[in-house]
Amino acid sequence: MSPETEFSLRALVRSRAARLRVGPLAVLAAAALGAWGWLEAQHPAVHGNPGQARSATTAPPTDGRERTASGATVPAASAARLAPGTNAAPAATGPATSAVVVGRNDTLDRIFRRLQLRLADLAALRVLPGIRADIDRLKPGETLTLVHRGAEVLGFSRRVSLAQTLDIEREASGFQARLLANPLETRTRTVTGSIDSSLFEAMESAGAHDQTTLALADIFAWDIDFLTDIQPGDAFTVTYEEVYEKGKYLQDGPILAARFVNHGREYLAVRYVAPDGRAGYYTPDGRSLHKAFLRAPLQFTRVSSPFNLHRRHPILNLIRAHKGVDYAAPIGTPVHAAGDGRIIFAGRKGGYGNLIEIDHSRGITTVYGHLSRFARDIRPGRRVEQGEVIAYVGMTGLATGPHLHYEYRVNGVYKNPQTVVLPDAVPIDAGLRADFAAKTSPLLGTLYPPEGPALVSR
Repeated sequence: MSPETEFSLRALVRSRAARLRVGPLAVLAAAALGAWGWLEAQHPAVHGNPGQARSATTAPPTDGRERTASGATVPAASAARLAPGTNAAPAATGPATSAVVVGRNDTLDRIFRRLQLRLADLAALRVLPGIRADIDRLKPGETLTLVHRGAEVLGFSRRVSLAQTLDIEREASGFQARLLANPLETRTRTVTGSIDSSLFEAMESAGAHDQTTLALADIFAWDIDFLTDIQPGDAFTVTYEEVYEKGKYLQDGPILAARFVNHGREYLAVRYVAPDGRAGYYTPDGRSLHKAFLRAPLQFTRVSSPFNLHRRHPILNLIRAHKGVDYAAPIGTPVHAAGDGRIIFAGRKGGYGNLIEIDHSRGITTVYGHLSRFARDIRPGRRVEQGEVIAYVGMTGLATGPHLHYEYRVNGVYKNPQTVVLPDAVPIDAGLRADFAAKTSPLLGTLYPPEGPALVSR
């Protein structure tokens, strides 16, 4: 190459590098391309036989390597990955982790399509034995974790309960699923307080959560009507568990023992887990707090019209006996079966509107009126359990506002649901008395802590 030619090539390289401001490899590529163009312009003979010149320039090496546009050689496997016009292989794509918050009406199919994941992988997940329900029944607000490389799913995990997480990984033989135990820790806590206006406010002031407030009301629901019986000055002490994971609070656990003073009368409850795993709440002498019937079939509302055999009807403006209790509540509030029994009527009936009647045997019948709708699969002849949701509050029939009309009949005679004596459930078996005493005595002791701070955490 003549000095003039070498000088021109160097000037061309410097000019392109200054304009593009790129790295050394790109400068070499630009120099080679520029030189080729200059040579074509200066030597028509070469331009006239481009096949001969290009063949010499791009002849493949004989060592199994391929040549790039700059003239450098790379392994053939790497060259196959190069994109047209590039001179370096892109970095390999690694696994990505997507945390997906489940939305309303979301399904795994919709989530996979949204993330552009293989639907064939979803089908493979759903046929794994014993886990289909754990991946199909999603809850709005929960978080799913998906590990994928591009569209290929490598892993899936979902917390299926407080104590367990479903973990699925792709292995050489296909997807493998296992349930992992979550590292949970329980702490016992005791709160105490008195009521000024409402149980919710008093429990919150003591440091407890709404979940435990509702549980406390459920425990004493057979003896205390929390809708009408609570008054300022009533007091409580509650010992319960809190659940933590890696030091982070998750939720409240069960109440272990509780004391409630209502109208000066003390009520005590303690949780006992029998050897067969069944748990229940009992008085210190072993009598079950679980009565055969709930005192009220819905939670925390107000009585808009009590049992009154001489009440003036608000719509008909006539003196007509009100042979039940009306509980005012928002439309859609769940209504629970007051006791175990069999549905004998579910449909529309005159001024009651939508109505359910339940036969509890021993001559006892309960009635639920003005319902907005029935729960799923509610029909005559079906058996229901105490506490089961059977319908929802409404204002069908002769009703001036949303409420539940509730009746309690014994051998056809109407009784006041708020004052009728409810039958007891089965007490602790005589053979378990010693075990009951050993397990419950320490819990009952927490209800009378030594004088000091009102809130004790252990």
